[in-house]
Amino acid sequence: MRIPDAIRDQLSTKFAVLFPHLNERQRRLLMGAEARLLGHGGIRAVARAAHVSETTARDGVFELQSGVEPLGRVRRPGGGRKRVADLDPGLRPALLALVEPDERGDPMSPLRWTVKSTRTIAAELARAGHRISADTVGDLLREEGFSLQANAKTLEGSQHPDRDTQFRYLNEQARNHRDAGQPVISVDTKKKELVGDFKNSGRQWRPVGEPVPVSVHDFADPQLGKAVLYGIYDLTANTGWVNVGTDHDTAAFAVESIRRWWPGQGQAAYPRATRLLITADAGGSNGYRTRAWKLELAQLAAETGLTITVCHLPPGTSKWNKIEHRPFSHITMNWSGRPLTSHEVIVQSIAATTTRTGLRVRAELDTNTYPTGVRIKEAEMAALPLTRHAFHGDWNYALHPHPSPVIPAARAPQTPDPKWNQALLSDPALIGMTRQHLNDLTETLAPDGDIRRDRPLRLAFPDQVLATVLHLRAALAAEPLAVLFGTNRAAMHRTLLKNRRLLDAHGITIPPATTPPTALAALQARAQAQTSEENKIKTTC
Repeated sequence: MRIPDAIRDQLSTKFAVLFPHLNERQRRLLMGAEARLLGHGGIRAVARAAHVSETTARDGVFELQSGVEPLGRVRRPGGGRKRVADLDPGLRPALLALVEPDERGDPMSPLRWTVKSTRTIAAELARAGHRISADTVGDLLREEGFSLQANAKTLEGSQHPDRDTQFRYLNEQARNHRDAGQPVISVDTKKKELVGDFKNSGRQWRPVGEPVPVSVHDFADPQLGKAVLYGIYDLTANTGWVNVGTDHDTAAFAVESIRRWWPGQGQAAYPRATRLLITADAGGSNGYRTRAWKLELAQLAAETGLTITVCHLPPGTSKWNKIEHRPFSHITMNWSGRPLTSHEVIVQSIAATTTRTGLRVRAELDTNTYPTGVRIKEAEMAALPLTRHAFHGDWNYALHPHPSPVIPAARAPQTPDPKWNQALLSDPALIGMTRQHLNDLTETLAPDGDIRRDRPLRLAFPDQVLATVLHLRAALAAEPLAVLFGTNRAAMHRTLLKNRRLLDAHGITIPPATTPPTALAALQARAQAQTSEENKIKTTC
């Protein structure tokens, strides 16, 4: 018969109170007496209540039935056979040397390259002269604080010194846009998905013994290929948009996804919007170093009339992006265990994704082609209507709704402004100091900065200092400065980095202009005109 739960609870309470005052044999006899009183099923009920094996409880019943006389002595604590770790003092250090996370010990040991199971460790210790079983290995490891653990995805690379400051700056930008009723979106590319009868992680309710059959191998179908998912998440409206591509994950595809989101979802939610803030990670098709990303965004700004501000997450923090924890995670859970047999299944599954907090996601299929390997010239970058922020201009920048920087083939290129004068670069109104002060600054930095190298410098040191002042004072980026000073972007970038360090070492600060200098427009016009000249020469050739 089944022992009621109330009786088992009473036994557990009784044993917990009496066992600390009884020796080993007395505990066994008490359990045997209780088991006999309960009858059938009593041994199991007593064993569970006392947290011992059924064999121990059964031994107590047998001892009572045999009528054995009480013993005159009871085994003292510590009696019996000594533990193998006590008999072999070198066993524990030898065990720890094999399993420590630092993998100390003999680097040529075969155990270094094998699965460290208890049987494998016991065999390795036996070869070293230590007699031990696999079970004892497990007991010793638990005593030393070890347990079976899987890998943990926590490493994100080195931490940038400005990581926390960038997050605070990004949050401030998002708050300002949101308070002004302007859209703030988080963008990223989701993991590429195989299209076809392939295994998809997760489980779904199915009739017993009838799992969905899928392909044994995960080789992409030549006809269906992979689905490229680029997502846009509106932080204020709690809505998502996913562009399902069939070609490549390029910067053009990323911006095209935003271009489709704006009339399909964004413009209806923000009919009076004049600005758009995009938060993105630091790499991939929307990376801060990707030229095509900036060029495509400039075209989008010209089409929509929006000032597009981009704030990148610091390197190594891509998993902190809002879109990762809002739409993407719920999309993955929604199609968990379901083979993505077609692009239609992917689009419909994404569109059906909802949450109890109100998230709604829309999806659209994009069958356009997006070629890779597109090269953007330095002259094109210099002509972009791009303004870098004073703090980390490489991560934070704005693209203004000026005409598209790409010059159509049918349009005649612009001619340089005849009023251009090289002396305009050192205009006191532009650099915020007199030319004499600029010369004094150059002489101060020259001993540490004007160092002759194996190859000649592309710029004279006075021009290097002037370019750095323009960069800090007027927020001119490396691209237009390279055009204005007749060098390339890479050399200008190295020059600016070197001279900023020199200024910091000397304790000199070049404050940014509170309002854009009037002469700045002439410099930008000159950079664009120079770009047009280069395009004309290349077209003629």
